[in-house]
Amino acid sequence: MDLGTRYLGMTLRSPIVPSASPLSDDLGNIRRMEDSGAGAMVLYSLFEEQISRDRLDLHHYLTQGTESFAEALTFFPEPSEFHLGPAAYLNHIRAAKEAVGIPVIASLNGSSLGGWVDYASLIEQAGADALELNIYYIPSSPNLAPREVEQRYVEILTAVRTAVRIPIAVKMSPYFSNVAHMAKRLEGAGANGLVLFNRFYQPDIDVETLEVRPRIIFSGPQDMLLPLTWIGILHGRVQVSLAGTSGIHTHEDVLKMLMAGADVTMMAAALLKNGIGHIRQVEQDLRRWMEEHEYESVRQMQGSMSQFHCPDPSAFERANYIGALHSHRA
Repeated sequence: MDLGTRYLGMTLRSPIVPSASPLSDDLGNIRRMEDSGAGAMVLYSLFEEQISRDRLDLHHYLTQGTESFAEALTFFPEPSEFHLGPAAYLNHIRAAKEAVGIPVIASLNGSSLGGWVDYASLIEQAGADALELNIYYIPSSPNLAPREVEQRYVEILTAVRTAVRIPIAVKMSPYFSNVAHMAKRLEGAGANGLVLFNRFYQPDIDVETLEVRPRIIFSGPQDMLLPLTWIGILHGRVQVSLAGTSGIHTHEDVLKMLMAGADVTMMAAALLKNGIGHIRQVEQDLRRWMEEHEYESVRQMQGSMSQFHCPDPSAFERANYIGALHSHRA
């Protein structure tokens, strides 16, 4: 039974990939992911704010008191000229590469152009096999036109693409007026893959303290339907790798994503809930289903139910909306 797949130009033993989560903080966990059958793994994200703060702190301590000697100010570059960042993340990449044989994908999370983008080259030098660019951006200004929002994504990707040679996957938002058009723009700007989709965590209100607080709700199986829809639409229309994430908990979820056209399926909530060994259980169930249905490889099913190959392509569009409404009657 061949579970092999291709993602970002890399050959993976399995389409099951742990996505960025706190589990990858620990090297022991990373080894267990490989032992459980993960095809690759995405490290926890390094945030733009971490890098910016690190640079500002360094600038503060280097220049503190130097105003007493005016000539000393010229000895130190401004923060924008520093090419430093949280060294621990780079060390973690190196340690992970030494610990496992599966591809290690680093993750950068940000929303603006700036010095944090330059950190991508240090990630490449540390040995990461690929980079997942998580552009977590919620436009809230009514004066910001949709084209400007799209352009920000393209500009960030272009800057990172210029800085590194390793493959880049963009973890994109579903909130574009035309996701397919945005996917093509990112492909044209140098993305090697798209991760569908980024989950935006909405704030909640504490009615007792009258404070706005963050709230994290794990994804459920229903959350996979949105990425499933767009992967099914994009398969065969873009020439980049497609990764499905959000709501993938069982082998059936993996199967559906693969049939829609995904190259890999990513999970985090399922591992946080059930433990890293859940990867092995999903793989065993996947193998059993493939054997029962006489599939010899994952490649046989990839994209078989995409809009490109589906007997009823309208099922991915308005017909599904109408059918869903008519199928649920009082």
